[in-house]
Amino acid sequence: MTVVEFDPPQRFVVGTVGPAGERTFFLQASSHERRVHVAVEKVHAQVLAERIGELLDQLAGTESTVAAAAEAADNAPLDTPISEDFRVSAISLAWDEDRHVVVIEAHDHDPDEVGEQAAGEAADLNTLRVVLDPAQARAFARRCETVVQAGRPSCPFCGGPIDPDGHICPRANGYRR
Repeated sequence: MTVVEFDPPQRFVVGTVGPAGERTFFLQASSHERRVHVAVEKVHAQVLAERIGELLDQLAGTESTVAAAAEAADNAPLDTPISEDFRVSAISLAWDEDRHVVVIEAHDHDPDEVGEQAAGEAADLNTLRVVLDPAQARAFARRCETVVQAGRPSCPFCGGPIDPDGHICPRANGYRR
């Protein structure tokens, strides 16, 4: 099993490649000459932002991290060239009580099933581990929310995404809105 760790990263951001409706989401971690790009689903980025916010609200306090997150914000685009190192299938989030940091792990496998696999199969597994202080984590969560919301607008009737040429709305009996 390969674990790529950034403790701490110089940069850890989420970003997209492609037009709205066809975007590919990436987590990008970098430190000095090392850079890792892992592809995630939109829902991964959305849920990760929500969970980081909840975790920090419970454990790190909101006032101090909100102010520091504004300073730690990274709104620059993804660094290029972008090459997918692996596609994420599971993400874990933890709070290290001793160090007061957030630990994010992105796996290309189900971590609970690793012990059941043969040694040869386990060697092909990949994990990205990133350790962030609370301000960096809150800034990352805010960027996730911004990137997710930058997609196609939602239909006010059914909540589904609206393409540039409209969409067939189930609440309008199949007529385009």
